[in-house]
Amino acid sequence: MATLDIHSQADVHHHDDHDHEHDHGNFWTNYVFSQDHKVIAKQFLITGMFWALIGGTMSVIFRLQLGFPEADLGWLRPFLGGWITPEGKIDTEFYLALVTMHGTIMVFFVLTAGLSGTFSNFLIPLQVGARDMASGFMNMLSYWFFFLSSVIMFTSIFLSTGPASGGWTIYPPLSALPQAMSGSGLGMTLWLVAMALFIVSSLLGGINYITTVINMRTKGMSFSRLPLTIWAFFFTAIIGVLSFPVLFAAALLLIFDRSMGTSFYLSDIYINGEALPNQGGSPILFQHLFWFLGHPEVYIVILPSLGITSEIIATNSRKPIFGYKAMVGSILFITILSFVVWAHHMFVTGMNPFLGSIFTLLTLIIAVPSAVKIFNYVTTLWKGNIIFTPAMLFSIGLVSFFLSGGITGIFLGNSAVDIQLHDTYFVVAHFHLVMGSASFFGMIAGVYHWFPKMFGRMMDERLGKIHFWITFIGVYLVFFPMHYIGIAGFPRRYYSWTNFELFNSFADLNMLVSAAAILTLSAQFIFLFNFIYSIFRGKAATANPWKSNTLEWTTPRHPQHGNWPGEIPTVYRWPYDYSKPGAKEDYIPQTVPFSETPESNLPHENDLIKLEMEDNNAIIVEGKQH
Repeated sequence: MATLDIHSQADVHHHDDHDHEHDHGNFWTNYVFSQDHKVIAKQFLITGMFWALIGGTMSVIFRLQLGFPEADLGWLRPFLGGWITPEGKIDTEFYLALVTMHGTIMVFFVLTAGLSGTFSNFLIPLQVGARDMASGFMNMLSYWFFFLSSVIMFTSIFLSTGPASGGWTIYPPLSALPQAMSGSGLGMTLWLVAMALFIVSSLLGGINYITTVINMRTKGMSFSRLPLTIWAFFFTAIIGVLSFPVLFAAALLLIFDRSMGTSFYLSDIYINGEALPNQGGSPILFQHLFWFLGHPEVYIVILPSLGITSEIIATNSRKPIFGYKAMVGSILFITILSFVVWAHHMFVTGMNPFLGSIFTLLTLIIAVPSAVKIFNYVTTLWKGNIIFTPAMLFSIGLVSFFLSGGITGIFLGNSAVDIQLHDTYFVVAHFHLVMGSASFFGMIAGVYHWFPKMFGRMMDERLGKIHFWITFIGVYLVFFPMHYIGIAGFPRRYYSWTNFELFNSFADLNMLVSAAAILTLSAQFIFLFNFIYSIFRGKAATANPWKSNTLEWTTPRHPQHGNWPGEIPTVYRWPYDYSKPGAKEDYIPQTVPFSETPESNLPHENDLIKLEMEDNNAIIVEGKQH
């Protein structure tokens, strides 16, 4: 801590270069092919919001089929064309395509790229005290690979044969045989190309995030002073860099099987009574490769939201986060365990029961660090001076979803129970609560909280609260009934259930779920209006509207490329000094030295004042030498 920051002068010059570039650039270099992390974050956010609307609309369309199986959906023909049958029903293969594309879009394009791409990009340099990412060019490439991937995936929706329709997990042989069904043809090829480009984007971003956190922290920003947001983004990037290449390999082998006659995943296949020449492959191999990414992907999706929630709950409870070290330890423990639980998705593949018991044990163990986080959130809220901003409401909503959805994960992590519940709506309800809805709420909370720093204006608080309550109630109305019908055996991915007398008793519940899905999607247009209107007409934000401690609030209202106009501030303390006994205010920013807060210092903090003085003297001496 008492060492001189030898990079400080270089940082100032680096900042000058950025300002020069920003001032003399044109529209294309400043806003389209920008290397400014803040602009790139907004590009990820806008693209992610576009995909969220597409994916949400798809879910409502297939819920119309499930909730109102006897209804005439001919009014959708102007939008869906030939995918609506003459009887006014959704075409069966297009239904599978909708389910496939909904899952792909929401998991990868919204909750991975939209969430991590936005907030890792925006917050890492601002909260660690860096001018920008380690490589602005790689950062720009990361977005444009994602954009190209998005264009290809979006194009596949309009193919005459339909987009990919083998489920978002694209299990072979449906995905490996172009002739298997209409969605296995060009739509599946474009899906694989788009995902390959998406993985390149994720790897470029992840390497950048890791490098920036390790190498570009400002003076005084030790690892023990990092906000929990940065810890979450850091470990998320590590998970992505280690697991996404495995999915890339799986997709590459699938392309070989589809186009080059190999048999990595195919064996003993018959189509229309004719035997295919493929021998020796195993579709189970694909499942192992897919879920080796697939389960870490759950934490790639949820960890950034948990980090965002940690920051928002501490700020709006006006209390230090409870158990900072335990929170960091739980993120580390989750990161490690996420790589050794993948086969709990495969209990029904004929797995050796002993191996199943190992994965059951590991799966139940991963509930421990998750429970630590829930406990610490609740303890932070306990007796806090809570300010119910829209961001705080969505963060508390995340805690609720993470708890209720996580409890059902204990059921599914038990191999004996999972065999009964596998591929029922119980599974759909579980992962939509614990991963989908919880992560989505974290993303929305982050937008409400950092909107003033992104755009210099405030979002409307009343509209934010209306958005929260409709969405929160709507999500529970959608997914709570699914647990019940799932336990009763209601299968997922079925286009129609009316031929099963057993399931006719759930018609009313299916109708309720579909109506709630329509309501929940409608509420997102309140957010969309609030977002767009506030960018241009929202109330001007103050420099630090939430009275928060982290570094991003020390930048100007509209930070230019380089973030700080002079030297980067020095950090003296951790980011959670809220409501500290004896302090003049209920927050002390990280940039305030202990020598300025003698009335609230703890004994060991008074000892640090001497180091501060030595540091300042060293800087003065260095300045005279120059």
